[in-house]
Amino acid sequence: MKTTKAVFYHAGCPVCVSAEQRFVNALDRSRYEVEVVHLGEQRARIEEAERAGVKSVPALVIDGSTYHINFGASLDAVRG
Repeated sequence: MKTTKAVFYHAGCPVCVSAEQRFVNALDRSRYEVEVVHLGEQRARIEEAERAGVKSVPALVIDGSTYHINFGASLDAVRG
């Protein structure tokens, strides 16, 4: 079975950590290849997140669709 890439973007805030525990861990790893990107630590990937449609974190991107889970921080705030 082919897996689908899922990218979870976050900034390490309590809202993000909670969302990661709930959503990322709930994904079926036999169906989804999951990558977790901490934008506070991987700032070079902020533009990648923007191109994927991320406006705030935490956000989950699957097959080109972006799901904003809750509002932890805007990308402008993460950018600093």
